[in-house]
Amino acid sequence: MGNAAPLETIPPGIPIHNVEFKKGSGARIARSAGNSCIIMAKEGDYAHVKLPSGEIRLIGIDCYATIGQVGNIDHEAISIGKAGRSRWMGIRPYSRGVAKNPHDHPMGGGEGKASGGQPRSPWGQYAKGLKTRHHKKHSNKYIVKRRK
Repeated sequence: MGNAAPLETIPPGIPIHNVEFKKGSGARIARSAGNSCIIMAKEGDYAHVKLPSGEIRLIGIDCYATIGQVGNIDHEAISIGKAGRSRWMGIRPYSRGVAKNPHDHPMGGGEGKASGGQPRSPWGQYAKGLKTRHHKKHSNKYIVKRRK
């Protein structure tokens, strides 16, 4: 529930969600449970919007957003409680990479309870701290302050 309006008509400091990146493209930002953005300021054709990640970004003032915060704030506090309940939700069990063989996972193999070495995905991509954003991305110019 909420009132959708262009960013130019929403006063700064008010929480917003379901924000568009480009006019008419549909909501892209702050759509999951309990999330919201804040309009920090407006300059010319752009508004400075603080995203849930902490990043401050320029978004066109003709883009639509919904006033308020997304509901269901307690979503992350729910404890599933038992394996069966996650199975009802269609989530299947998964085995750890270290418990697999070397040809199945980069962290597999070794004698006994060997540790996995560098934490990686099954396809060999580093799992912790690897930046995946391209340096020459065209939308870099719209980022005022990066996330922490």
